[in-house]
Amino acid sequence: MSVFTRPSALDVQFVDFDGVRYHMWTPEKKTVILLSMNIRCWDELAKYGAWDVLGKEYGAYLKPAGGAEPGYNVSLELDFEQAPNDPEGRDALVKSFSLLRRHALAAPFVKAFQTQKQLDSLPDPTDGSAIPDGELMAIHYRDQEAIYVQASHDRVTVIFSTVFQEETDRIFGKLFLREFVDARRLPTIQTAPQVLYSDRDPPPQIRDDPALPKAEDVGYVTFILFPRHFTNPITAEATISHIQLFRDNLHYHIKCSKVYMHTRMRAGVAEFLKVLNRAKVEVAGEPVRKTVTGRTFSTR
Repeated sequence: MSVFTRPSALDVQFVDFDGVRYHMWTPEKKTVILLSMNIRCWDELAKYGAWDVLGKEYGAYLKPAGGAEPGYNVSLELDFEQAPNDPEGRDALVKSFSLLRRHALAAPFVKAFQTQKQLDSLPDPTDGSAIPDGELMAIHYRDQEAIYVQASHDRVTVIFSTVFQEETDRIFGKLFLREFVDARRLPTIQTAPQVLYSDRDPPPQIRDDPALPKAEDVGYVTFILFPRHFTNPITAEATISHIQLFRDNLHYHIKCSKVYMHTRMRAGVAEFLKVLNRAKVEVAGEPVRKTVTGRTFSTR
């Protein structure tokens, strides 16, 4: 944390998952740092309450709408002279700034959790019809991929559309998601969210979306979140943090599995070559004689 005691000029650009860009620099003086973020789905996040979520988290550190750095969607400004004095407070502040992307993407989930509580409090319709669902919120956070969030009176449905670049990736994805279903049968994790997987055919909640990609390499993963997964504020924060990283973790484990299989295949081939080399039969008889030039000859 020496940056708080010995500030210096800074100008760094870096990226995060899903093409999110950051710019952290000291525009005017060394004691004031500006952190800006650009995310492709910002307009959708702002529509679903991102400004409110970030305002509650960052307060005065958040630059007002329209005051962000040019080329970026949102900016945080930190004056070291007004930073907390105790080490714990400074650690918490640094961690909060590092979670800027997470807090922005939390907006539709927070709205869905609030909508579920409102729908649950409504009386049952007198005509026998079902209680209507909440708004279907789409977050197009990657090219050809999106997250869909919709609240119902008894649950919140989260759907990931993900693109598998290769046929083997689709096969690995199916295997992983089958393990999700099997693992949920264990007594220790029966309270985990229900996971559904559909290949090529979108779930009924998003089937009428005109923006859905029409391709054979698209898969859909559905999570069913029940009130026990978000009623408690601490549990809700953990649920939001974990579900945001699902897509990255899925593709990460697919790549790790392919690397592991290729490593085992190369090791197997190396062992087979050793066996073949040991199986070579030496021909008994007169030893082969060679000239200084390397040509062989035999004596009569």
